[in-house]
Amino acid sequence: MGAGIKLTVFLFIAGAALSWGVYVPLVHKATASLGSNLRAFLMVGVAYFLVAVLVPALFIFVLKNDPTARDVSKLNWASGSVTMGLLAGVAGAVGALFVIFATRDAVASVGPVVGPLIVAPYVFAGAPIVNTIASLTIFAHGKKFEMPGAGFYCGLILTAVGMAMVMVNKPMEQGAGKTPAEPPASTSPSE
Repeated sequence: MGAGIKLTVFLFIAGAALSWGVYVPLVHKATASLGSNLRAFLMVGVAYFLVAVLVPALFIFVLKNDPTARDVSKLNWASGSVTMGLLAGVAGAVGALFVIFATRDAVASVGPVVGPLIVAPYVFAGAPIVNTIASLTIFAHGKKFEMPGAGFYCGLILTAVGMAMVMVNKPMEQGAGKTPAEPPASTSPSE
């Protein structure tokens, strides 16, 4: 563990990794069961409403206790603040929609077993690269950062190489890609 980082940070990271790690297979299963990508996405939206709207609303409006508030004097509903929250939600929802359509097309390309297996590694290897670049540039909040060292760039390159390796070495369903064996030649009984 990193020095000074609370154990709860790693527990929440593990929870997020577990939740997002099963997201693609669960969406694929829902799509197959419901017979529609958009129906599965609608159910994802309902779940988001239940978890991301009702739970915070309960704490903020009913219990009058926001356990995540850093400084109570800075709590607000200013339009700029609300807009940033909505944009974050849109980014998450659009990402979920892209995952659903990527899984659909991967299934059509390489089959229902392997298709979902290749989407998540690409998404979850590509997202940290985008996150890092965006956090150091557009979302740096006016802060200046020291130029990252070679290890930083090496990590980004290794992540991209890992994505490529997943595609090149994707798992294959047993028996896939093999041509069926020809039946043995029949021999006519000799007379």
